[in-house]
Amino acid sequence: MRPLGSRSGRAGPLPPPPVHHPLFARFYARLSVAAEPAIGVHRDELLAGLSGRVIEIGAGNGLNFAHYPGTVSEVVAIEPERRLRQLAGTAARRAEVPVDVVPGVAEALPVKSEAFDGAVVSLVLCSVRDLPRALAEIRRVLRPGGELRFFEHGRGGGPAMTTGQRVLDRTVWPLLFGGCHVGRDPVAAIRDAGYELGAYRRLLVPDKGPRTPSSYCVLGTARRPDARDPAAS
Repeated sequence: MRPLGSRSGRAGPLPPPPVHHPLFARFYARLSVAAEPAIGVHRDELLAGLSGRVIEIGAGNGLNFAHYPGTVSEVVAIEPERRLRQLAGTAARRAEVPVDVVPGVAEALPVKSEAFDGAVVSLVLCSVRDLPRALAEIRRVLRPGGELRFFEHGRGGGPAMTTGQRVLDRTVWPLLFGGCHVGRDPVAAIRDAGYELGAYRRLLVPDKGPRTPSSYCVLGTARRPDARDPAAS
């Protein structure tokens, strides 16, 4: 694995402590594979058209790796949880594009600024500890005009469901599911972080059957404004 370089030497807040959810990691590894028939169909859409260097934040057990197109020259996959990172390493060795799996957290990415053409977040913004800081870090490492691809779950359903999501986020859900929150609004968070939203669509996962607090998903694109754009200031 080649070194990724330092974070440009600028002063800033200390990174969050390491993520360690060994029991949840084992549960998630099994659950994600079982859910792949419902979720895997969206991975090709999420990653289609990417090219150049891509950073994937919260790669989990690496289920995206097999879906990257051949136009991608390298994927740097950040995964903070040790057990999931080991599984991602196994998936990386089977991938058809070069994938480096490295430790790190979304709020303090261990890579240089403006080093990537694209960034991918897939069912991860729900569980980062500091969502605005994580999105600011992703923006930092994207080149001007670089693209963010997102497939996330969050707030959705009618008033009863959204109320239930808020209650769960304040009580048992993050404790049971490795810090996951079901009531966040990923689209609003991405917009508020200074990205230009592109096309996105809302969908249900699974698309049939009972709705759960995590069924309400969104899949789409955003971009870091070009340095010449007024929005980039």
